[in-house]
Amino acid sequence: MIVRTRFAPSPTGYLHIGGARTALFAWLFARHHNGEFVLRVEDTDIERSTEASVKAITDGLSWLGLDVDKGPIFQSDRVDRYRDLLQQLLQNGNAYHCYCSREQLDQERQQQKAQGLKPRYSGRCRDLAGTHHQEAKEPVIRFRNPSQGVVVFEDQVRGRIAISNQELDDLVIARANGMPTYNFAVVADDLDMEISHVIRGDDHINNTPRQINILEALGARPPIYAHVPMIVNSDGQRLSKRHEAVSVLEYKEQGFLPEALRNYLIRLGWSAGDQEIFSLKEMIEKFDILNVNGAAAAFDIDKLRWFNQHYIKNADVSRLSLELAHRLKGDGVDINSGPALINVVEVLQERCETLVELTNKSKYFFEEFEEYDEIAAKKHLRSSAEKILISLRDEFILVDAWEVFAIKEVVYRVAENNAVKLGKIAQPLRVAVSGNSATPPIDETVALVGKDRTISRIGRALKYIEDRQRGAA
Repeated sequence: MIVRTRFAPSPTGYLHIGGARTALFAWLFARHHNGEFVLRVEDTDIERSTEASVKAITDGLSWLGLDVDKGPIFQSDRVDRYRDLLQQLLQNGNAYHCYCSREQLDQERQQQKAQGLKPRYSGRCRDLAGTHHQEAKEPVIRFRNPSQGVVVFEDQVRGRIAISNQELDDLVIARANGMPTYNFAVVADDLDMEISHVIRGDDHINNTPRQINILEALGARPPIYAHVPMIVNSDGQRLSKRHEAVSVLEYKEQGFLPEALRNYLIRLGWSAGDQEIFSLKEMIEKFDILNVNGAAAAFDIDKLRWFNQHYIKNADVSRLSLELAHRLKGDGVDINSGPALINVVEVLQERCETLVELTNKSKYFFEEFEEYDEIAAKKHLRSSAEKILISLRDEFILVDAWEVFAIKEVVYRVAENNAVKLGKIAQPLRVAVSGNSATPPIDETVALVGKDRTISRIGRALKYIEDRQRGAA
């Protein structure tokens, strides 16, 4: 048997975290078994489906590195096939036309609720010949669900699940306009695409018994199912679109690396011992759907940032330089007005959790910062630092070879001449040249800022101290 999995999103929105994890699990399972991964776009809801959503989904998968073996296959291109299968079910008695009006169905449900019963279709049209209702308009098609027996399947995550057919009513499998409903189109697709394993969110678990019955009515063997638990927030609630459940591509914009998000997602409910960091090769080698935890997994943005910092620290400097160039240009920064980007990345990559942070911490190397960090300036740009900054400026003017070694010598010499510890030198200088108190080592920072900018910014800091003294007087 060829292992063939599928990811089947509806193109009515973006690819969110939950969908991305489901796609990752299905992709890894296929790759682990040397199988195929199919992308199917469930776009039968024509009014809500958009090309922009399709692009967002495919771009998100591509960014995560989840290549597709077949697809995207669109359900809207398969309507004729659905109608053939619907006709097959009608002819063999496994489906029938239902002429009940919406008003009749609503009244039926209200009566059932009043009696404390579970709302369900009563089967009013189940055994009526269609010829008796020729005058009725636009009937739907319902599946004739077995009235006896039990649907049993071994879920790869949840274990054995058994549902009595008496709990299942005759669901609508085609709308009045002839378009198939979700449950029928999914069955037809899984059948025709020879899907061996359906890995999807556990919000679909109630659909599975119905889909198994339809597959068996079509003479097909059902695939193996694995229902992955949902992702929740720290309060145990379903992820909110306002906060955590944003588009995968939004995480890209926020400066997360695809390998970091991929690594984080696989650890949301799956484990292989105590290992945290997985290369893509290791993921493929070790992934087993049986090791997915059946409990809901909690989304933790701090953990994701931890993963991202790890991957930024270990990323190729040239790759990060290209990312930095793209982001700085996008923010209107002239990257030719400062040091080589690769040198900036080398001093900053161990200090940043995201590419956005890397970008923001790089800007003062290329352009003037607007203002000082208020706390840093209040603490370090004081009258006691004035003499030190003047000494640094005067010494820096005399430096010919603007290199780390020469700058370090100046800093040590000024500290010695003023009989102060290095911190008393480094912090005022750091705030003067960068605007805040957190930078890479001061000699490396000053070297990258450049001689002219350093001298100019020390002058700006001295004026700031003078203005503060004047204001306090």
